Amino acid sequence: MHGAAVQAVFAGGPRSIADERGTWTSSIFRDRVDGPISVSLHGLAGDKVVQPYHGGPGAAVCVHLADHYDFWNTRYTMDLHAGSVGENVTLKEITEDQIFVGDRVRLGTAVVQVSGPRVPCANLARRIGRSDWVKLTILENRTGFYLRVLKPGVLQQGDAWVLEERDKDAASIPAINRCMYLDFDPGFARRMLAMQGLETWWKDQARQKMERLEGHWTSSMKTGGS
Repeated sequence: MHGAAVQAVFAGGPRSIADERGTWTSSIFRDRVDGPISVSLHGLAGDKVVQPYHGGPGAAVCVHLADHYDFWNTRYTMDLHAGSVGENVTLKEITEDQIFVGDRVRLGTAVVQVSGPRVPCANLARRIGRSDWVKLTILENRTGFYLRVLKPGVLQQGDAWVLEERDKDAASIPAINRCMYLDFDPGFARRMLAMQGLETWWKDQARQKMERLEGHWTSSMKTGGS
């Protein structure tokens, strides 16, 4: 994880977007922030989500990786760049299998904690302009992730991603995605229930999938459901 740092920072509120499907409202087109920005328990200053199921203290900051953009551009001949999936923070020099749920990290003067994977949605597919984006994100296991803010502070481009603490029973973001979407493992799902720092919502999903494997919403994500 040596060298992991913030490549870019983005914040913004709802805006009206017109495309070939009509007009829609979203915060997914965030503006790049060139200087220091305050981070509160609710996220970056000036950042606001539209849908009530987004945001909240457990998903205060959305993170994506430069490594993902390199993959998409090479594997699928795309032209994506930092901010293309509407994240707040783009990290460089790190891969998602190095990110573990519950990781306590210093980012600028703030202290944050990895709370769980990002769930790809139809608005994200619309932002990218690919109807198969949800399916591709799941099959390639490159979702990005969320942070909760433990200690407010200030961050900016160039700040180091400094791991301060990791629980011995933690699991990586791709491992959680793999279990929930690609190859369900009841034993791993039971482990998820005890993972320090994993957002309660994800624990509820693991519990529900153990009780009702067939028909759980995660089962449709490999075919593009959302």
